[in-house]
Amino acid sequence: MADELLDPTLQNVLDQNTLKWIFCGGKGGVGKTTTSCSLAIQLASVRESVLLISTDPAHNLSDAFGQKFSKDATKVNGFDNLHAMEIDPTGSLQEMIEQSDQNGMMGSMMQDLAFAIPGVDEAMGFAEIMKHVKSMEFSVIVFDTAPTGHTLRFLSFPSVLEKALGKLSTLGSRFGPMINQMSSMMGGQPGTQEDMFAKLDSMRAVISEEKTTFVCVCISEFLSLYETERLVQELTSYEIDTHNIVVNQLLFPKKDSNCEHCQVRYKMQQKYLNEAHELYDEFFHIVRLPLLTEEVRGPEKLKEFSKMLVTPYITDAER
Repeated sequence: MADELLDPTLQNVLDQNTLKWIFCGGKGGVGKTTTSCSLAIQLASVRESVLLISTDPAHNLSDAFGQKFSKDATKVNGFDNLHAMEIDPTGSLQEMIEQSDQNGMMGSMMQDLAFAIPGVDEAMGFAEIMKHVKSMEFSVIVFDTAPTGHTLRFLSFPSVLEKALGKLSTLGSRFGPMINQMSSMMGGQPGTQEDMFAKLDSMRAVISEEKTTFVCVCISEFLSLYETERLVQELTSYEIDTHNIVVNQLLFPKKDSNCEHCQVRYKMQQKYLNEAHELYDEFFHIVRLPLLTEEVRGPEKLKEFSKMLVTPYITDAER
């Protein structure tokens, strides 16, 4: 049975040259940022150019690398082909509305109609980011994403958009002539809603056409495992590729340790780690990462930590 297990590393992600978008997601506090930074560092050694994007409003990339990042791609110190940027999806959406609303009241009315569909605001913010990023021509983009809800709404964007476009097209065909007439009476440009449909449609194409995979990050506790199972189910229902799970912050007490607290916690973690193996062994690469005695901050420590994503961590007991 052991021979059939998938390799417990993220080497498969590095080997898959067709991958364009890689998402690292999970609940807050499980080590998504450390994982996404480490994965980006490993990708930089095998791909031409890598962009790491944080879309979590509580940006941590600057803290992780000890360097200030903004909404423009900035080269990460110590690397030639790794860039990073921190953006707020809702902020970029607001910008987009301001730019595209050249048509006064009628333009904003069409946008209100579009945003009445749940999830479209976040999704469009993300899609605008992806369109912007695509024009920069990086060979692979790693997303350090906000806790799972937002991410899933965005990744289900193509199907949300299908429905939205259906509704809007119906409205457009029924009220289009009237809207155009009123729009030109008020000094706006006719054809506003066609522009918006085209914009929505082009965004859907950006997400649908590229090769995407999702790396789930969790810790070995009941709630985190439960959240990961929900995430896997939802990703599967949206037909988004996911076959890697990183289990972070694992405690491995030394053989001669007599710390009762450590032993109790170790047993609890092992119980949930075994459950994760039972659930996912057949289709997932399960990567084990240890709880360290110090924070992983700064390029050098991240480089060191990132090696554990491609070389399985070996505990004292296993040596």
